Amino acid sequence: MDYKQPMRLSRYFLPILRETPKEAEIVSHRLMLRAGMIRQEAAGIYAWLPLGLRVLQKVAQIVREEMDRAGAIELLMPTLQLADLWRESGRYEAYGPEMLRIKDRHQRELLYGPTNEDMITEIFRAYVRSYRDLPKILYHIQWKFRDEQRPRFGVMRGREFLMKDAYSFDFDEASARLSYNRMFVAYLRIFARMGLRAIPMRAETGPIGGDLSHEFIILAETGESGVFCHADVLNLPVPPETTDYDSDLSAIIKEWTSLYAATEDVHDEARFERETPEEKRIHTRGIEVGQVFYFGEKYSKPMQSLIAGPDGVDRPFQGGSYGVGVSRLVGALIEANHDEQGIIWPEAVAPFKIGLANLKVGDAATDKACADLFAALQKAGVEVLYDDTDERPGGKFARLDLIGLPYQIIVGPKGLAEGKVELKTRATGARESLDPAEVLARLAAA
Repeated sequence: MDYKQPMRLSRYFLPILRETPKEAEIVSHRLMLRAGMIRQEAAGIYAWLPLGLRVLQKVAQIVREEMDRAGAIELLMPTLQLADLWRESGRYEAYGPEMLRIKDRHQRELLYGPTNEDMITEIFRAYVRSYRDLPKILYHIQWKFRDEQRPRFGVMRGREFLMKDAYSFDFDEASARLSYNRMFVAYLRIFARMGLRAIPMRAETGPIGGDLSHEFIILAETGESGVFCHADVLNLPVPPETTDYDSDLSAIIKEWTSLYAATEDVHDEARFERETPEEKRIHTRGIEVGQVFYFGEKYSKPMQSLIAGPDGVDRPFQGGSYGVGVSRLVGALIEANHDEQGIIWPEAVAPFKIGLANLKVGDAATDKACADLFAALQKAGVEVLYDDTDERPGGKFARLDLIGLPYQIIVGPKGLAEGKVELKTRATGARESLDPAEVLARLAAA
């Protein structure tokens, strides 16, 4: 997608809802529907409309960039998987009713994949046989399906969702834990780049399996998970872009895991009270946006994916898996960034950086000033949505606040009479009256 392509609202598809939908229980669901980001097609299944798709793709791109930076390699697996693969790993019957099981015209049993550990193991064993070819981390960004009994909260708990899942392959446990650390650090960076403080918390491994797992949790009262943590974990430094993933990352991991942080499934109240001063104890709810697992031989052993070691002996590889809820993150970002007027997008994931509002379409001076700003922003490669519709100013202001673009440039005859336009910062509500050249210089540089 060409994010830099500017857009005139008169030519865009942005179906704003005036009323709050009754079925929307939480803020993100209400605002995504009202802002024309998504449309429900069935319970827990949504069409992503143009504005929502821009955000979804920006979130996915940040995830992709940090996975690549950490040395992971992208591929793409199919959504449909053979049931026999899951029988081979022992998960087909165990997974439960959340798995959508289907048959094709030849009566072959298939499933709409809820995750891909079994398939990636089958791919890996077909090509890699020696420890010399390790380590490897493979990932993709792909739609999944889990047949939730009660889908709710919009994209936060839907049945169809976009997910980044990565899989690590190592010869021994020590190497596998290094891969785990790589993904742990990459996740800290992914969420920070979106303006989120996601706390890694000890967690249950669930149907993925294994004995080591952390959920990355955003603190929010609307979250589904009860969480407990030391307040100081909120102030820990995020690893920089220059982090060397080939170096020893254990100091970073230790810093982020030495303070108490756990989901309610593994919470130890006695330990929490022992390790955390009373004034530092946080007990709230949270939104899970990612999870990392080390599961050892859980898939390689039953599926006979063997690696020849330096001694010539074949052994099952040591594996891990690492998920980020890409579509869920869009909802989580809104839960963390909104006010009574609407969404407040962090700039890194905003569908457009600027909303340009023409307050008097048809007025020669106002039209020209907007056209000049629109062209200059386009030339500077700045993402702008130009509201050139013949609508009253109040409606334009409300729409721009609802969709939450980081900046608004408001152009009207009154300001232009003094050679000024208004610049509004959505996050703070701050307004400035500036020369158009000043606005361009500031926003093109930001």
